[in-house]
Amino acid sequence: MPKESEKAQTSASMASSSSSSSSFFPDVWTWIQNLPAITQWRKDSMSICICCLSSSQPSLKLSISKNPQSSSLSFSILADYNLPISLWTSKPFKLNSKFTNSIDEETISNLFGNFIEDVLNYCPNRTTSPLKIPQIDSSNNFKDIFNVSFLTLTFLICIYEAPVHLRSESLNVLKNQLACPRSRETTKLLARLVGSSLEEQWMRSVNLAITNWIVELQAMLNHSIKTPSPLFSYGVSNVGLWKVQLYCPVIAMDVEKSTNPPPDERLWFSLNYHQLEGVIQLNYKVIVREKWVDVMVNVDNIRCDIIRLVTETLMTERGAGTSEKHFPSRISLQLTPQTNVLTVSVTKSSDNPTREIGLEKTLEGSFNPPNSLGLKISAVETMTTTLKPWKFEQSVYGDTANLNWFLHDSVDGREVFSSKPSKMALIQPKAWFKNRYSSVYRPFTRQGGVVFANDEYGETVGWKVERSELGKVMEWEMRGWIWLTYWPNKHRSFYSETRRLEFREILQLTLS
Repeated sequence: MPKESEKAQTSASMASSSSSSSSFFPDVWTWIQNLPAITQWRKDSMSICICCLSSSQPSLKLSISKNPQSSSLSFSILADYNLPISLWTSKPFKLNSKFTNSIDEETISNLFGNFIEDVLNYCPNRTTSPLKIPQIDSSNNFKDIFNVSFLTLTFLICIYEAPVHLRSESLNVLKNQLACPRSRETTKLLARLVGSSLEEQWMRSVNLAITNWIVELQAMLNHSIKTPSPLFSYGVSNVGLWKVQLYCPVIAMDVEKSTNPPPDERLWFSLNYHQLEGVIQLNYKVIVREKWVDVMVNVDNIRCDIIRLVTETLMTERGAGTSEKHFPSRISLQLTPQTNVLTVSVTKSSDNPTREIGLEKTLEGSFNPPNSLGLKISAVETMTTTLKPWKFEQSVYGDTANLNWFLHDSVDGREVFSSKPSKMALIQPKAWFKNRYSSVYRPFTRQGGVVFANDEYGETVGWKVERSELGKVMEWEMRGWIWLTYWPNKHRSFYSETRRLEFREILQLTLS
């Protein structure tokens, strides 16, 4: 066998070995690059194991097949039974006449585009946005981006196409590979590469597949399970701006409390087939003083949306309608510098709402027999308090600044995330949480999310830092918690619940 082919075999063996580990994904890019010249293939196809399971289980393989008649190549994901089953096949790629002995860069670039397109095809509300494929030499990380896009596609293909007895074990291996730090960091690069519009569609495709997988697991076990954390978040540190983007399917969020009986089948479908999409943007400013440095941070934008993962038609047919879904009920952020600071200051006073107290006295008279006048006097005191549905609070613990947004029931003033509506309130058609996406008094956007902008929540938190830190890069930890609550909207039900997710990102700031 030629040396190039021996090299390809060694590369395939290494990639196969790494794919069986939960810490690495298969290096498909390198395997393709090290394939022998096409004219030297002994067969019409070459393959690599991408998910090797136990000896009693068939593996998943990536196969490359050549078609001499049309001078083209095609790629396939196969379940390696005695008679292999094709789970996915790429478009055919014409071989460049100048590179008939090898797989050229144009073919690899087109294959990468094929991976992206086929993942996006699983998005229920796909829109046509242009996909810009970078030049291979223009990105030092293209190999990792190529590999993780292929791994993501394999994960989705396994959920939707793999035979049942092969799917469970394969998905556990692929899930661990996608969740490892290297894959998560590469997915962040991929998200920036495709742009924000395609990033949203990519995550909806992935989280719809994860939701279907969790639904299948729960059906097999006949009860709710502790699901693997599919939360995807990343932080961006630009000049003057910190941004954290996050996505999480609702079905995978931790349930903090719920009521009995459980939701009916249609309501259960509506509640589970949504995902949380969040954006947290903070502005920061560095001001150099004579004896210290001020770091001032304020809210630019915080947005949380609950996005449907299936079509409106399917939600209407199988679910309880598009208006039955969770809503944000509390958002909590902690911002902590990872170095010592002198002091921390906040600029938001604790709310002390004004109470309007009116005293009303009424005089009632009546005649009491025999011929006597009885006079009754009663005094009635009324008290009125005006509250906004969302209450914002700042606090400090050590060097950590805490920012909290709480949603309150405008009738009784109770925090929504920690309470449940009374059954009497649930049947009142004019309760604030009824028609909550169409009422003029709604505490959400019409789409069911919330936006906190600096026009109302732009108070500043400030840290004083020693001047000796000038010129250094400071790291800041942002931790956050988001609570989603469901109370019936138009659907007749007494069910309510609250779910929660937690995220953590490290952001950077240069003191200059």
